[in-house]
Amino acid sequence: MRILFIGDIFASPGRRIVAACLGRLIEDEKVDLVIANVENAAGGFGITPPLAQELFSLGIDVMTSGNHIWDKREVYDYLDNEPRLLRPANYGTGVPGSGIWTGKARNGAPCAVLNLQGRVHMAATECPFRTADQLLGGLPPETRIRFVDFHAEATSEKMAMGWHLDGRATAVIGTHTHIPTADARILPGGTAYQTDCGMTGPYDSVIGVDKKTILHRFLTQLPARFEAAAGMVELHATLVEADEETGLARSIRPLTITQDQLGEPL
Repeated sequence: MRILFIGDIFASPGRRIVAACLGRLIEDEKVDLVIANVENAAGGFGITPPLAQELFSLGIDVMTSGNHIWDKREVYDYLDNEPRLLRPANYGTGVPGSGIWTGKARNGAPCAVLNLQGRVHMAATECPFRTADQLLGGLPPETRIRFVDFHAEATSEKMAMGWHLDGRATAVIGTHTHIPTADARILPGGTAYQTDCGMTGPYDSVIGVDKKTILHRFLTQLPARFEAAAGMVELHATLVEADEETGLARSIRPLTITQDQLGEPL
């Protein structure tokens, strides 16, 4: 089966390019399961219930997130009622939502999607490594396709998670830094790995934000209101092909679609 993972969708530019090309991607690449990180979908900070519904309607099957999931309070109740929108599983008890989804892909294969958040230079959370052990260990044996979005800052922590889950997860793909890494590969145990999938949004920017605002902040250390940048938009995703019988990856391939390639305004 084939799994398409879309990197952090940033604000309206990211949503527009997903709307413009996801249907074609699903058809051309024969995708069975579409997963996307959406924690920046609402103006770069969080997501709202209407935007989540909009993205589901485009063909996304499961949505992951990260530290910005809490930025819009109106999503709190929605998290409890929409199991396809995940928050990091290692936030512990007493917070809305769930960090794992189980269901079936379009081809009928049982699947699980797990969302974790790192702890290096991030908010204090429970151990993502032990949380992964607990949740993956509790899955039924017939659920062999197991996809992990590890939302973390440090490349070393992401790589450590890849090695920790090698042979136990179909794929471990990193998010959060908005910079795509050139290290997509299959680890020796059969797990597809990439340190960061990259951002889906405006790349004439500083990780999605207007670059003049960010440069001013670095130069003066004064606070500033962050706004999504304009300019060239790119979609960054990772395509993983997996063996349904073993749950292990057969191939991994990063995908990039630019606004210029689409040949239409966004």
